[in-house]
Order: sequence, then C-alpha cells, then structure tokens
Amino acid sequence: MMMNFELYQPASVEDALALLDRNGEDAWKLAGGNDSLDWFKDRIKHPKVVVDLTGITELKGIRQAADGIEIGALTTLTEIERSPIIREKYGLLADAARKVASPQIRNAGTLGGNVAQDTRCWYYRDDFPCYRAGGNTCYADTPTAMNREHTLFGANRCVAVSPSDTAPALVALEAKMTVRNAKGQRMVEAKDFFIGPSVDITRMTILTPKDILTAIRIPAKWAGAQFYFEKVADRKAWDFALVNVASAMIVKGGVIERVSIACGGVECVPRHLKVVGDIVRGEQQNEDTAKLAGQAAVRGAVPLNYNHSKVTLMQNLVTRAIRGV
Repeated sequence: MMMNFELYQPASVEDALALLDRNGEDAWKLAGGNDSLDWFKDRIKHPKVVVDLTGITELKGIRQAADGIEIGALTTLTEIERSPIIREKYGLLADAARKVASPQIRNAGTLGGNVAQDTRCWYYRDDFPCYRAGGNTCYADTPTAMNREHTLFGANRCVAVSPSDTAPALVALEAKMTVRNAKGQRMVEAKDFFIGPSVDITRMTILTPKDILTAIRIPAKWAGAQFYFEKVADRKAWDFALVNVASAMIVKGGVIERVSIACGGVECVPRHLKVVGDIVRGEQQNEDTAKLAGQAAVRGAVPLNYNHSKVTLMQNLVTRAIRGV
C-alpha cells in the first residue's frame, strides 16, 4: 500500500510551477511514473503532494527549432525511437531510446523522466541509511559489497552510477536542457545537467524540488553525423546498462574531423570523454586510432572489488565506437 498524498493534475506549466513553489520539498513531480511508483510502493518516498505533469500538452512533442530540434520533456521514448526526423538526423538518440527497458515501459516512459531518474543502487533503493539517503556509510563500497554495477570514476562517499541510456546520447549530441521554475527559465548544457556526489550527494541532476525540466534542445551541429550507440547489460530487455557508449563523429576522407563521445554506467554522471575526442581529432579512422582511444578512455579508472570487468567493457566499447563499425 502506498502512503496517502494529495494529487494535483495541472494543465499548464505555470500552474505546475505554482504548485511546486508552494509545496517545495513536500512535492513530487510525476511524469511516466515508472520510477516514481516504485518509490511509492516500497514506502521509501512519501511525498505529501504529487504533481502529475502528464496533462501539460506543451511538454510533449518534437519540434523543429532555429538550430536543430526541440523535444518536450514528456515526449515518450517510443515517440523518440520512431520519430522520422530524429532517426534521419539524430539517430544516436533514437538508438539509445530503443535500448531503454522494454516496449511497454518505453510507451509510458518519457525522455525527461529517463534522464532525471534516481540511481538504481540496491543499497540505496532498499532503504539502507547510506550517504545518499542521509546516513554516514556507503554500503556498496566495502570488501564484501555487491558492487559489480557501480562506478569506476568520480567516487566521493557514494559509488552509484547514472542508470539512464539516453543521457550519454544527449551529452554526446551536446544537447541543452531547458529548466523552469517560478522565478524564470535557464538553459543548461547536458553535461552540466548531471551532478556527482562531490557537488550534491542527494541529487543526480541540478533539478531542485521547485524546478521542471521542460524541453531538450539538440543543435544541428551533429545532424547526420556518424553515430554509434552500444549497451552491454545482463539482459537485452528491461535491464540497466553495465556500460554503454554514445558517440557522434564527423569523418571526411577517412579522417576524423571531430568527435563527441560519452559513456554511461561508469560514473554517477554520464562520463564525457573529452580526452578521447582530443586524441583522435585529425587522425585516420582505423584500428590503431580506435585502440588508442579505448586505452585513453579508461585511464584513471578505479574499479571496486567486483567490477573490474567494467574497465575492459568500457575500453572495448569506446574502441568499437571510434572504429565505427
């Protein structure tokens, strides 16, 4: 049984923001509900007010913009997967959306919900009093912990990772996130939208209780580029990534002019591999360049007791992405 809460179903962003501004940390924003209902049913999260955003039309749809496209945050993953314009010009995002969970979940799940979802660390999800939950221990970072799915980089008290498949694709595409609250609107680079435990251990993104992610804008800069997305998980359907990789590359005459690449499942945020882009820029797109990129990608990795295999996975996925096959 879920705990009682007041349910509001605003019809406009303004009404939703007013509700969030009035209720602050007592409010919970509901999009597709796949993550939210898990929290409620497990009785771990018990907001006093739930603001259902699904009735707000302006948060849905895929639109042409002056420099690229704009995607409403409540656009479903199925719509993104099937959109002709996204498949034609920004196929990386369509490929990433197609890898999320199962068809049934993608039919209800939204792009905004997928990037804003909380970590799936089972210690945190099972209500252990860990750092992220307000305690003073990381139960996943002990000699006997189950941490096969946890981080290789950026650990700071917490070793959980971002579970989103679409997040690395948006970082690689250099997307911008539109965030609104009662005081106004701001645009945030996708790579800055996600935050690690050293910034705020209680959140995975910059969104505060009073903020709404309203849209995601993808610039035309990478339209029609050479894209690569691959996800390694224990199961092909439903499961979260052990490691995934998303890359956008401009190649002319066999030479890599520029590349943007990010990995998920290896850090609390999608890991933007700027060093890889710097190394391969101006090089031939061949096996030697790809292997060098893979080696550079895992430099500085600090595996835990049971996730050493992630180092090899990440290296191989980056190699394959640069190889482009």
